[in-house]
Amino acid sequence: MLAAAAGTAGTAVASAAATGQAFAAGSDSDSGSRSRSGSGGESRGHGGRPATAQSPSRELRTLLKEIDPDRIEATVRKLASFGTRHTLSVQDDPVRGIGAARDWILAELKTYAEASGGRMTVELQSYIQEPASRIPVATRITNVVATLRGSVTPERIYVVSGHYDSRVTDVMDATSDSPGADDDASGVAVAMELARVMATRRPAATIVFAAVAGEEQGLYGAAHMAERFKAAGADVQGMFTNDIVGSPKADDGTVDPRSVRLFAEGVPSSETPEQAATRRSVGGENDSPARQLARFVRDTADNDATGMSVRVIYRRDRYLRGGDHIPFLERGYAAARFTEPAEDYAHQHQDVRVEDGKQYGDLPEFCDFGYIARVARVNGAALWTLAQAPGTPQGARIVTSTLTNATELVWERGTEPDLAGYEVVWRETTAPEWTHVIEAGDVTRHEVDLSKDNVFFGVRAVSRSGAKSPVAFPVPQR
Repeated sequence: MLAAAAGTAGTAVASAAATGQAFAAGSDSDSGSRSRSGSGGESRGHGGRPATAQSPSRELRTLLKEIDPDRIEATVRKLASFGTRHTLSVQDDPVRGIGAARDWILAELKTYAEASGGRMTVELQSYIQEPASRIPVATRITNVVATLRGSVTPERIYVVSGHYDSRVTDVMDATSDSPGADDDASGVAVAMELARVMATRRPAATIVFAAVAGEEQGLYGAAHMAERFKAAGADVQGMFTNDIVGSPKADDGTVDPRSVRLFAEGVPSSETPEQAATRRSVGGENDSPARQLARFVRDTADNDATGMSVRVIYRRDRYLRGGDHIPFLERGYAAARFTEPAEDYAHQHQDVRVEDGKQYGDLPEFCDFGYIARVARVNGAALWTLAQAPGTPQGARIVTSTLTNATELVWERGTEPDLAGYEVVWRETTAPEWTHVIEAGDVTRHEVDLSKDNVFFGVRAVSRSGAKSPVAFPVPQR
């Protein structure tokens, strides 16, 4: 059966409009559908791209062209000008320290919000962190958050962040100059530039743009934001942090200007023992929500519109370190980290100094602002498509109540008004990307004439315009 289904390779991708028409003409959502191996499961990859890849719309291409390297450079240089942005640095000086940086970010985001017609709001999200690891005294930690409310499904939320605190070699040194251009004014510049560009637009879902503090001391600001979302029962369906995205140059001098790493956790850290036992019995170690989110980034942002290649790394983060996506992962949200292809440790976290005629320190001079703009385009392509597409299907199950060589999948129908239907995707268990796509129609049940023992399946939603959601990996239903 597998060979028969794979024999349909080469079928062209239908246009977005044709896809919407096909789903609109499909079955009623309460009914099911069936695909035989010889008539479904087209292999749709083009030029090495995944079968699930989505071509950027004209609207998205226009948006991405507005991302401005000069504005990004101005943001990075302004943040570096505050001397130090250490979390423990002064908070009431108008020109130096983390408080001055906080106030400037707030004012800048408010100017962007003025162009939104009231759809974007900006706030300071503060709390007092009591003494803890790397926090010797009670310290106010403040995130600066801009929220662009969705026009159709505002309860569905996507988050993009960078951290605006900085450090030198001694993580407790709150007074020495610590410009933090690459780590992480670059990531803050990505989030802020996306807020500027998207403020004038109307995403269907809500997008949150955040500059968080306390990262270098222990991910405190991001943990506070994630906990607030969790306590409110917020439907955060995706989160990206941009941390160290300022330069494509490695410490050995090699340059890789057209790629960015995306770190994505495998088995969720929030998984219960029962869920872990199920996963061990059926597989799916490579199909966590974070990795489906990473595949979605490849589907939507690894193309000519961004000028970048997205290198997905199947790890939570780099060795010995961690980023602001981790508190979101720990609370059960799909989250991933963007970072440059290879870090230059000669400048990262180094004290500002001149030695043997060479300048050291995390200075703007070592950033590549065109590269940061391309990373912003990768984020923008993924975020905008996420916000415009239907949400990730909920309640996806693979029916295992009877022994059969066919596979029956069920899921819950979404509530989006422009929802056209669903697609079933599949791949061999050893394949890293989805290789086949089956149009299921506007249904909540679909049977495929392939054995669930031999391949992995997924389900994704499709809008009338042809925008597709991330894939939901089904769990067994006995």
